Amino acid sequence: MVDHLPLAREPQPPLPRRHTLVLLVGRVTTIKLAYWAGLTLIEAALPLVYTSGFAERFPLSVAIAAVATTLTLAWARVAARAVDRVAGALTRSIPTVATTFVATTVVASPASLPLLILERERSLEGCTAGTCHIEAIWYWVAVLVVGTIVIPAVFAASMRPDVSASSLGH
Repeated sequence: MVDHLPLAREPQPPLPRRHTLVLLVGRVTTIKLAYWAGLTLIEAALPLVYTSGFAERFPLSVAIAAVATTLTLAWARVAARAVDRVAGALTRSIPTVATTFVATTVVASPASLPLLILERERSLEGCTAGTCHIEAIWYWVAVLVVGTIVIPAVFAASMRPDVSASSLGH
């Protein structure tokens, strides 16, 4: 039967095991949830601490988000390289990189919605009609992009190379 003939002469690298994928999704999801939750809490508390208007507070929001992003990206890099005593090291392969983006986006992205609601409220602050602070919405879009694309990309790029694939000449 033709269906059972191997297509490659070299053995294929093993697919990631379940506990490896659970570790991967857990780590990236935790980082993304902490990032969005932290920024949401800061944005909710900022007007209580710094009572000036939106225009005066917004540069501080951007600066805090930049610091939070830098710290979160460093955390993602360290977490990607950390060795788990049960699952071992996470290695970079097509399945693990795809899982880093797809599964964690599905699981963690709803955590950005409270920040969207808060920023929508900020975009209306001091307005008589309509949105007068569109930068608040752009702030949320930027934070969403960081959480959805940049954090997983840094995590994936920081994983150890898959030595089994490179030893096979791939």
